[in-house]
Amino acid sequence: MSSPIPLHNTLASDTDWQAALRDLISSPAELCAALDIPPAALGWSEAARQSFPLRVPRAFVSRMRQGDPRDPLLLQVLAGAQEMQPAPGFSADPTGETGSANPHPGIIHKYHGRVLLIVTGSCAIHCRYCFRRHFPYADNQNSRSEWSTALEYIARDASISEVILSGGDPLMANDKQLAALVVQIADIAHVRRLRVHTRLPIVIPQRITEGLLQVLTHSRLQSTVVVHSNHANEIDADVVAAFARLRTAGITLLNQAVLLAGINDSAAAQVALSERLFDAGALPYYLHLLDRVDGAAHFEVDRAQALALHQEMAARLPGYLLPRLVQEVAGAPSKLDVGT
Repeated sequence: MSSPIPLHNTLASDTDWQAALRDLISSPAELCAALDIPPAALGWSEAARQSFPLRVPRAFVSRMRQGDPRDPLLLQVLAGAQEMQPAPGFSADPTGETGSANPHPGIIHKYHGRVLLIVTGSCAIHCRYCFRRHFPYADNQNSRSEWSTALEYIARDASISEVILSGGDPLMANDKQLAALVVQIADIAHVRRLRVHTRLPIVIPQRITEGLLQVLTHSRLQSTVVVHSNHANEIDADVVAAFARLRTAGITLLNQAVLLAGINDSAAAQVALSERLFDAGALPYYLHLLDRVDGAAHFEVDRAQALALHQEMAARLPGYLLPRLVQEVAGAPSKLDVGT
């Protein structure tokens, strides 16, 4: 069995990010007051908030434009009346993550060679387009013994070379919990890579603690962190500093974004995002077409428009700054490149 991952001087840092997590904005009135926007100007829907609660860190709110009800960061968290309108072709499980793809609580296994672990169902921010907003997290919680069974599932399948920590947001777990999990994953000989899918470095940059860096670098596994930023305005000096800590530790840093109507569906917005990411040390990786989850139809950009936008991006960006335009289709053996 691998040795425990040493965690040094983590208490103060853990306190910082956990304090930010306890001080989230969950009230529409408080959000309006913070942005100096009259509630009537937002088109707020209490029914939508009851369906999927408002949850946004103050650090993220601080990057929104004062007095602008169409701010691209605000629109990602705003519970609008459009969410309550039924839309043909939209469902609670648009990417096919339940049923046979969910063979054990906490495990999603859709693609050859890699498996996803739902570390927690919690997130620091509730993005209104979230494809897992209806995911049965209550059925995917594991006790300590059940985690052992989940890891045994991975150990039995020698084709699995990569484990992806996801959620919710896996970095909602504390450093000690993550360290224990990574040690167990590293004990599985055929697993070579660890990937973390997270929005926390964007919305609460303090989450990149010394303890977390030790978790990601003190095992034999090669670590990649895939962050989720949709707009250049999300990346401020604190986010840049968090990225720098990850990069200095030798961790590969990638970004995946979702193409969202009225938020980042222009070449100018996408070029600015790619350039801002690269300046901060993250490589643009995926640009996803919207997963067609119930409540998110108003964010959808149609395929033809997405292709034209991607072609315009290709004409303005070097190849290494051009994210792959992809779509996740339930039952497909991998993400599908749009237009190929």
